[in-house]
Amino acid sequence: MNDWEESLRGARVVVTGGAGFVGSWVSERLLDAGAEVWIVDNLLTGSADKIEHLFGRPGFAITIADASHAIPDPGGVDLVMHLACPASPVHYQRLPLETLRVASEGTVNALELADRHHARFVLTSTSEVYGEPEVHPQREEYWGHVNPIGLRSVYDEGKRFAEATTMAYARERGVDVAVARLFNTYGPRMSLDDGRVVPAFLGQALSGEPLTVAGDGSQTRSLCWVEDTVEGLLRLACADVAGPVNIGNDREITMLELARMIIELTGSESRIHHVALPADDPHVRRPDLTRARLLLGWEPQMSLEEGLKRTARWREDVDSDPTAAAAPRR
Repeated sequence: MNDWEESLRGARVVVTGGAGFVGSWVSERLLDAGAEVWIVDNLLTGSADKIEHLFGRPGFAITIADASHAIPDPGGVDLVMHLACPASPVHYQRLPLETLRVASEGTVNALELADRHHARFVLTSTSEVYGEPEVHPQREEYWGHVNPIGLRSVYDEGKRFAEATTMAYARERGVDVAVARLFNTYGPRMSLDDGRVVPAFLGQALSGEPLTVAGDGSQTRSLCWVEDTVEGLLRLACADVAGPVNIGNDREITMLELARMIIELTGSESRIHHVALPADDPHVRRPDLTRARLLLGWEPQMSLEEGLKRTARWREDVDSDPTAAAAPRR
């Protein structure tokens, strides 16, 4: 066990949004490190299926509640990890007001909980705060280029507000905070219907349907294996670092290259079909990981090829048996 994991042993941790994709992995890793985990989730976009394998583990509890309204106080909190928020375009465009509320009121409620208990607070922000970047790769000092009234603005500006609120609580209340800017994360337990590129392409390839590539496919993303993302998040939680810190993979790939890779990895006979680009879809996305490497001693370990193979095997298992959605760790 690493030193940062040792510091979590016996810690009481509140995880908002713990029944979501990344939240479920965070909660599992915290339990593995010996922490007590109390999930707060309204299951609006999360699912009990993602954490079903955690039920009955010592130190695990869940409360169904909306962080935007109130976060029940379990007492004795050492760490608050605020992950609650719809995170895919399909979800936050379907739930624009709920997204804004959890990014604003939910963040305030989570910070108030941390303040009451003198607990460490970790905000999971997003690379979307950079918008359509004019700086590449994106470093934390860059302030972004965001459309404040576009379809994606409820998420982009919501997270920018959450970051501003977090830093205000640090300055005015002395709350011990950290801001993580997560880049695209993938792996088992992703929602299959939320429009994100990896589950969409895998589902299409495995069923023999055309892979729908937006535009000419030249837009890029940087995809990080979920366990690598969680490792970076928890290293930040245990470090004396406020951030913001980029957490992601700095290997950049075009969407056309990704589609072709998935067709090859799955042995699919699917073809590629080009569709219109969504509004305000960023053309490039790649993190500068200098801070993460220097301050956290962290960088991603999983290769994209191997991570996609593991995710494809999981997707095949889910297609044949929906009860396999939570999936084993490997």
